[in-house]
Amino acid sequence: MTFCRTKVVKLSDTIILFLPSFTLLLYVSNTTQLCSDIIIRVDLTDECADCNYRHGGQCKLDSTEKFCCANVIKKGLSLKAKLGIGLGIGIPSMLAIGLLFLFLQYKRKYGTSGGQLESRDSYSDSSSNPHGESSSEYFGVPLFLYEQLKEATNNFDHTKELGDGGFGTVYYGKLPDGREVAVKRLYEHNWKRVEQFINEVKILTRLRHKNLVSLYGCTSRHSRELLLVYEYISNGTVACHLHGGLAKPGSLPWSTRMKIAVETASALAYLHASDIIHRDVKTNNILLDNNFCVKVADFGLSRDVPNDVTHVSTAPQGSPGYLDPEYYNCYQLTSKSDVYSFGVVLIELISSKPAVDMNRSRDEINLSNLAVRKIQESAVSELVDPSLGFDSDCRVMGMIVSVAGLAFQCLQREKDLRPSMYEVLHELRRIESGKDEGKVRDEGDVDGVAVSHSCAHSPPPASPEWEEVGLLKNIKPTSPNTVTDKWESKCTTPNISG
Repeated sequence: MTFCRTKVVKLSDTIILFLPSFTLLLYVSNTTQLCSDIIIRVDLTDECADCNYRHGGQCKLDSTEKFCCANVIKKGLSLKAKLGIGLGIGIPSMLAIGLLFLFLQYKRKYGTSGGQLESRDSYSDSSSNPHGESSSEYFGVPLFLYEQLKEATNNFDHTKELGDGGFGTVYYGKLPDGREVAVKRLYEHNWKRVEQFINEVKILTRLRHKNLVSLYGCTSRHSRELLLVYEYISNGTVACHLHGGLAKPGSLPWSTRMKIAVETASALAYLHASDIIHRDVKTNNILLDNNFCVKVADFGLSRDVPNDVTHVSTAPQGSPGYLDPEYYNCYQLTSKSDVYSFGVVLIELISSKPAVDMNRSRDEINLSNLAVRKIQESAVSELVDPSLGFDSDCRVMGMIVSVAGLAFQCLQREKDLRPSMYEVLHELRRIESGKDEGKVRDEGDVDGVAVSHSCAHSPPPASPEWEEVGLLKNIKPTSPNTVTDKWESKCTTPNISG
């Protein structure tokens, strides 16, 4: 029997063929001839196919002639299975991490700083407020609920905004008892805002002065937001009346400006006598009531300075145009830094010009530079607001010249050349009264706070003559272009040196 068409090969009696699923024994005779072309058809049962292809086993018959799947190979997870499991675990994990990150960002921006304020404030409670925060008071001032103030400001309606600065937005509000209030809503995106909140509460609760704004209360440190509640001062800021939306020719006569200068100096002298430096004296922080009485506000940057130290070393902070050049250059904060800033305020009262104006020439962007140059050139008249009657009223002329001379002393580059705030107050009262230096009453205290100073830096007496201003001609200009220079504004932990 022949199964080939070509070359014949003689084989042994038995041929063993190996197939994937079983061993086939093919019996042939010695005379059988096979060729290379053999067609064998093998039909596998479903059980055998499953055993071989899915489980890697061999199809056999057991001792009872029943089918069994032998030598099954145990396999690990396939690549697809591993990939599926990895994606199944990885993607949900990434989504969970992403959602957690977004939640923390949202809480940091809009939510309460509870835990942070709790930990950061613990030292304050133990040292300055041993009673801590009760259910109704914090540092001795009443606590307001966030919902109360939200309702009082009509959900912080933007139409009720009184001002917007670098530290927060101030809203007009009305409490259920009928009191009108100003609610400061602090920005809460970093530690600085929390520190300013605590700082302002601590300072205002220990001070009592008729020319300092009163703090009615605040929200709890566990509140949704940090809110400060002040008395509402209805007549705007000095800046608004001098060169802002409320400015009108003749609406702020010299007598009123002189009153503003004296009352502001009184408040600052009281602060310094209480070992506090305001650090942000400017016309935007001097509020006026309907009788044009002064209320100095915004103590977020203020610092306690023990009376036994010369300065506090800290990164310069303040407002462009008002910043003490020595503080800016040397990082040494003293009470004389407030004196410099107040010198700029005096020049604003004289000129009705803003402290910084980018429309002025480069050397005169800062009002302090412009003022010093005009005084040195005996050109005070070019600095004065024409509506004040400088050329028509000799008494007003003499007072303005004297105030300009005092401002010039406050604007000295070196702090040791500037008068103290008490000396500035003493001189302003003398100028306002029109008395000679020898006749002026010696104010031995600053609204109840005993102070002992000498007036070693007393400026020239009031006079309409130009010669007294000419005495200042040889003193060099004092103010750097702080509005065009950059300075570090982050808050640092100060080193207090004796």
